Amino acid sequence: MDGREIVELCLKHSLYSWSATGAVNPLPITRAEGVYMYTAEGRRILDFNSQLMSVNIGHSHPKVVAAMKAAADGLIFSHPGTATEPRARLSKLLAEITPGNINTFFYTLGGAEANESAIRAARLFTGRQKILVRYRSYHGGTNATLQLTGDPRRWANEPGMPGVVRVMDPLPYNFSFGDTPEEIVRNNLTYVEEVIQYEGPHTIAAMFIETVTGTNGILVPPPGYLPKLRELLTKYGILLVCDEVMAGLGRTGKLFAFEHGPVQPDIVTLAKGLTSSYVPLGAMGVSDPIAEHFRKNVFWGGLTYNAHPFCLNVALAALDVLIGEGMVENAARLEPVMHHHMEALALKHPSVRRHRNVGLFGIVELQRDRRGTPLAPYNTQHPALASFTKAVLESGVYIIGRWDNFMANPPLCITEEQLAEGFDAIDRALPILDAVVEA
Repeated sequence: MDGREIVELCLKHSLYSWSATGAVNPLPITRAEGVYMYTAEGRRILDFNSQLMSVNIGHSHPKVVAAMKAAADGLIFSHPGTATEPRARLSKLLAEITPGNINTFFYTLGGAEANESAIRAARLFTGRQKILVRYRSYHGGTNATLQLTGDPRRWANEPGMPGVVRVMDPLPYNFSFGDTPEEIVRNNLTYVEEVIQYEGPHTIAAMFIETVTGTNGILVPPPGYLPKLRELLTKYGILLVCDEVMAGLGRTGKLFAFEHGPVQPDIVTLAKGLTSSYVPLGAMGVSDPIAEHFRKNVFWGGLTYNAHPFCLNVALAALDVLIGEGMVENAARLEPVMHHHMEALALKHPSVRRHRNVGLFGIVELQRDRRGTPLAPYNTQHPALASFTKAVLESGVYIIGRWDNFMANPPLCITEEQLAEGFDAIDRALPILDAVVEA
């Protein structure tokens, strides 16, 4: 098919995520290699967002493609009640590379299912029902995980699972808990503890956090926040669940984002980078005390495709490339390089309000006046942002813009030259946003 026919049939016969189909203008992508993807007509586009912050090792890595072909000649499927070699190998590997006492894993087909499983595990282990979450968060698109999600995508799907208690992040959208990291940590956790007391500590099973918040702003916790949060939750017997679906497996320059804390969660959830999105796979990892509980008590969760052998084989190959080819270290090495590019944009363009990145997890926030007013209020978008992202795409670079920002989350295999290519296209398009900045 040519690009026109692909787009026409997709729009006619399929629905798109979080969208009215009539407003969607999808790219007709037919292949992808490394950090580039290609349209049906052969146009090359730099994937500056790793699709959905998920193709961590880059597209179509030959070692993983070869492993997939080999896996297709072996055991493709066996029901989840069986024991298979890929299940044994991947579980052993994850136990070895996951810090602390997280040594036992339950496999799903994505991050939302991993978080659903974590809700069940936390409730069954503690005998409590409530789940504490943050407003600037995203944990998945299923009934339960949309209620964990703080952002506006849950509004149209309410009411959902009961028992969710939401609190503000240490870095809210338009409010400050203090002027210094120390003040922010102290004031936010004082507030969180008061909410815990209002709700009844004995009723709260767990708190779910994105270790580094993703689509709601690439929010890096203030120094000292994660260990003190862990201390607070432990005081009340509340489990800490770190959702590392987006931030984990190398994105932040460490294999796990919670290593930056440093902090040790009771449960960690993974997906995206687990196979670099070559096939669907998610995982919930639990600490030894929780695993021991479920050796004696039923874990009331199950999926037809739990521990799917083909997907687990792909994960083994993807993790071998991620770790073996030094991509986590590359993300750490390029962190200051990305910061330098963002700082250059800030110095040159009045539309840039502020920026931040950890590893290759980056965001540039935009403003509509010199006083620092966000380009658009919460959950709205300035028309100029769409014009800007379109201009960047026309320059051959794919980015995501949302509300008052755009993101920079390229594959972890990217080079300094390719990183510069992406920021050069952004630099050339930013005058579109500069033009709407008021004095």
